[in-house]
Amino acid sequence: MMNGPVVQTLAKAMHSWGKKMEKEQYRAAKARLVAHMQAGQSWQAAAATAGVQTSQSTAYRLLQIVQKQGEAALQDMRHGHPSKLRGEVRTFLERQCREAPSTPSSTIQVVLRERFDLSVSVSQINRVRAELGVGNRPQNQHQGKKRK
Repeated sequence: MMNGPVVQTLAKAMHSWGKKMEKEQYRAAKARLVAHMQAGQSWQAAAATAGVQTSQSTAYRLLQIVQKQGEAALQDMRHGHPSKLRGEVRTFLERQCREAPSTPSSTIQVVLRERFDLSVSVSQINRVRAELGVGNRPQNQHQGKKRK
């Protein structure tokens, strides 16, 4: 299972490549690294061939994420932590929320963990729901303290 801290650590390690390369070069270098490792090269040989400097753990984490998420794992247009809710997971979340908008985010969190082996915070689910316009709050309900 790829948990949040592991993915965050990988993102930080991989980000150091991005500072030295343009985004497309960075994505291509990651793709070459993974392709060479999948072809049977050691991580050191794959990294040297791909033209990147990385640690063994970072190389294998990238390989594992690409095997799990596919090519989408190589595309990260964000400057912060990589988004977990993209591709098939995001489509699933949107469909679930449109079909049953009153479903609590904590319930969706459990479903995402069981179905996709993905650990996502309730606050992240709520942010994505708001972005998609499929929140579970009535339009007139406001966040804040409840009044008696």
